[in-house]
Order: sequence, then structure tokens, then C-alpha cells
Amino acid sequence: MKYKKYYILLALVLLSIVLVFTSGEAKITGSCANCHTMHNSQNNATMATYGATGQPWKGTGPFSSLVRGDCLGCHGMGTSNKIVTIGGSEIPQVYHTDPSGDLAGGNFAYITGAKGSGASDGKGHNVKDLGNSDDVLNTAPGVISVAGHDIVITDTNLTCAGYMGCHGKRYDDTHQTRGIPMLKGAHHSNVDGKCDVDPATAYAYNSYRFLVGVKGLESTGTYKYQNYNANNHNEYFGASSPLELGCSDTSCHGGTSFTYSPNGSISVFCGTCHGRFHDRSEMGGISSPFKRHPTDVILPNSGEYSAYTTYSVEAPVARTTVPDSISNIVQPGTDVVMCLSCHAAHGTNYPDILRWDRRSIIVAGGGSGGCFTCHTQKAAP
Repeated sequence: MKYKKYYILLALVLLSIVLVFTSGEAKITGSCANCHTMHNSQNNATMATYGATGQPWKGTGPFSSLVRGDCLGCHGMGTSNKIVTIGGSEIPQVYHTDPSGDLAGGNFAYITGAKGSGASDGKGHNVKDLGNSDDVLNTAPGVISVAGHDIVITDTNLTCAGYMGCHGKRYDDTHQTRGIPMLKGAHHSNVDGKCDVDPATAYAYNSYRFLVGVKGLESTGTYKYQNYNANNHNEYFGASSPLELGCSDTSCHGGTSFTYSPNGSISVFCGTCHGRFHDRSEMGGISSPFKRHPTDVILPNSGEYSAYTTYSVEAPVARTTVPDSISNIVQPGTDVVMCLSCHAAHGTNYPDILRWDRRSIIVAGGGSGGCFTCHTQKAAP
């Protein structure tokens, strides 16, 4: 009887584990060996198998956390598919040549010229993982210089994740670590869909796209990871008023331990590097006329702006409350202009990582899209 009780207890424990790991959250599935290797060796060959031949980031390993490839090793394979399946898990690609389009964050391949109208450093974020340093910019444009500040983003240290990066925990006082280790728990515990937790207590796994503290609703289903059309896209979170950025708990830093967006806004997250472009004073206040194009401001419910009512993935808006479902409606007077209204994160085929070619936006020249999505009356002859 005693052993029978133990078996019953063990069965209940195992059942609880199965229930936890088969919940509605989308996590990495399949064999552990799809992503991990114990000694980076099998049949006298290295296990760093991901990535296309000739890509500098493929490497031979071993890699931290016993993984078979670094960030781009898995997410930048350089194939003709924007989503690759490994062992039953979908792996979104940020470096690819898929002719059908890109994922919502854009594509580093435009920087190197593997895709698009030609290589250009101005078409994306030159993360060091690419092995392609920026020949034009040395530091992040719009950076706010602070005396004694030891975190300086440059063209040679910007990376995908961790210290000097965007994804995962970005900085702590004792472990200035890059890459996979700073994403601990993210791939195994990933919250898929709505991410709406307190930024101060957020982790990578329950933050929007593993951007710690950022809120949003991730696209799922057939068009997962994509801003496909008005009915299938990510929903971004924005604030109704821009912050005064600087080194304090109420601006771009969350205390002294790590950097994140304290209010959950995607624009404030961008502002942790590009501060001058998102700072309230630098923009010229919270109302027109602005000195810099505003972000985290409400799209006016008047004049030409009031005509933007159907969601456009060419100039997306943010919401002041993270919604439960995707909406194809834009509400001037309620929805928010954000940095991603004009730019993509990884790369585009246009200068300054814009979503469109600014040189084709001709005032009084007719046309649609781009700047004219919000500034609807300026296209008319």
C-alpha cells in the first residue's frame, strides 16, 4: 500500500507537469536535440548546423547555454523562407530572401544586399552578429549623452540580445552578458499573444517579442509574426503622452539593475537608445508645432488626421490599452503615433529603416500610403 501511494503521488506530479507545459502558451516543442547539444560533437562533427553556408554568424560553436547556434544561427538562416520549421517548432527569420515579404520586424538582409535594391548600412540596425559594421554611424542617432554613463551603443557593440542589445534582459551590474543567456526561460515559457504585465516585474518570456517590459498583442494563427493586412497584424502599446527621458526610474531606466520601458511603450523602449527622437522636450512638447516628429502622442481627431480610420500596416498605430483581439479600425483621438508607425525594427529596403521610400512622397503629387496615411490631405494636388 505504501508503494501504491507513492506511485499515485508520482503520477499526479507528472500529470501536473504535463498540464503546465501543454497550456495555451506557445513554447518550443520537440526533441531537446533540435536546439541543444551536450558537447558540440556528434560523429566527430560539430553540432552548429543552423545557418546557410558562408554566413559569418553560423560559426562552429560551442555556444553558450548548450545551444547549437546563436541568435542569427536560428533566426537568420538566409533561406528563401521567412518562417522555418525545426522539429515541429516555427522559427521566425530576420535574415531571409523570401519574395513573398517580410515579418513584422523587418529583415537584416536589406543591409547586406542579399535582398532588396542594394546593400546599405542605412537600411537597418547593424547588429554585430551580422559581421557588418556601420560605415556611416558610430553611435545610435539621437542618443542622449549623460556624464559618467558607461553604456554607449556603437556600431561595433550593438547586438541582438542582452547587454547592448534589444531582446531579453539588457543589462545588470554584475553580468554584462550578451546573447542567449540573457533570454533565459524565454523560449521554454513563451507567452504567445497578449503581453500585458507590469513592466517592473516583467521577464523576457511574458514581454512582447521578448523585449523586456514592452506590452502588446502578438499576431498569431496563419499570419503569426506578420503585419499582413488590416485584419492580421500585431497590436502595439503606446502612451498618450511622451516621457522626459534620462537616467531615472521614471524615464528610460528601471532602477539600477537593468534597462527597459517603464510604462510598457514601444516608443520609450526605442528611446532608451534614440532618446532625443522620443524625448518630450526634444520633440517640442506634447502638442503641435513639434520640433521632431512626435511619438507617444494621440493621433488628432481633427483635420486631415481624422480620415485615417482603417488600419494600415504601412503606417500602424499603437493602442493605449493592450487589446484582447486584433482590430482593423483606427480611432483618431484615441490611438497613438509611435516610432513603428514609420520605421521597422530590423531592416527595410528603404533608407533610415523607413517603411516606405520618403523620396516618393510628393506633396500635392497625388498618391497614397506612407506619410499620406496620416497626413491625408497633403497628397491632393
